[in-house]
Amino acid sequence: MAGLPALISSDRIRLFLISPEEAADMVAGRRHDDRWHPDYPRKDDVDAASMIRAGGDGADGADGATWGPRHIVLDRLAVGSIGCFGPPVDGETEVGYGLVPDARGRGVATEALGLLAAEADKVGVRLRASVAPDNTSSLRVLAKCGFSDLRGTTEDGELVMVRRPRPAS
Repeated sequence: MAGLPALISSDRIRLFLISPEEAADMVAGRRHDDRWHPDYPRKDDVDAASMIRAGGDGADGADGATWGPRHIVLDRLAVGSIGCFGPPVDGETEVGYGLVPDARGRGVATEALGLLAAEADKVGVRLRASVAPDNTSSLRVLAKCGFSDLRGTTEDGELVMVRRPRPAS
């Protein structure tokens, strides 16, 4: 399965892979004040970073590293994270994302998910996401990014939404 680009970006945001060194810093509580928003990383960001293996370079699609967690960078500061919970299996993988409160409500999550989804489309990978039914903000982000199929619920009662890849143009 093909990997994603190491850097995914638009005019406004950049999605950088979290390096093994940054992941170790996040897990250990060491800050990068010059590159991270004061409220970043959140607990969910640290949980995502804990999935990164030491010794990987974060850029090799063969081992699935490019499907892993990324910083969402806005105005030179990481304000959240986005990424998949592993490389695709049978053409599908789960995506998760989140932002510090300061960055919410400005279209950043929608833009980040849209960028990641467009790259997944290019390699024919379907994305799915689990979301609490009362998380209306995230439900709106998913809808705007084409997650229109409801596949059911998780054992925790979260909705499982699926996005079909767009045909290659």
